[in-house]
Amino acid sequence: MRSALALAEQATGWHDVPIGAVVLSATGELIGSGSNVREREGDPTGHAEIVALREAASAAGEWRLTGCTLVVTLEPCTMCAGAAVLARVDRVVFGAYDEKAGAVGSLWDVVRDRRLNHRPEVIGGVLAEESTALLDEFFRTHRT
Repeated sequence: MRSALALAEQATGWHDVPIGAVVLSATGELIGSGSNVREREGDPTGHAEIVALREAASAAGEWRLTGCTLVVTLEPCTMCAGAAVLARVDRVVFGAYDEKAGAVGSLWDVVRDRRLNHRPEVIGGVLAEESTALLDEFFRTHRT
């Protein structure tokens, strides 16, 4: 999570919401990383999780990320939760809960929907205070 937090801090330089994500292989090796790039790249899918999952799939040489863990500073939205399911990650670990758009237990629970063929383990609230503080500072200075 510390690596994801460091990536989140980078996003603020691009005026993106400070969210960072990493993908760890089954052996714990970092194979993907990303931060929000929506503003910098003008890409609505430029969420940290998507960037990290794409990099991990490239490193793995396939889209199935079985055995991998997605670690992200903020609870994934519906798009990112769906991408985690489709990528077949084994677990999703996140920091801050997102009551407004979270899709891993807060507002929706996409990753544990029994109708889906893959349901990753979920661990929430890891270093939540640090993740929340980073987001609060960003929005305090960007929304007046």
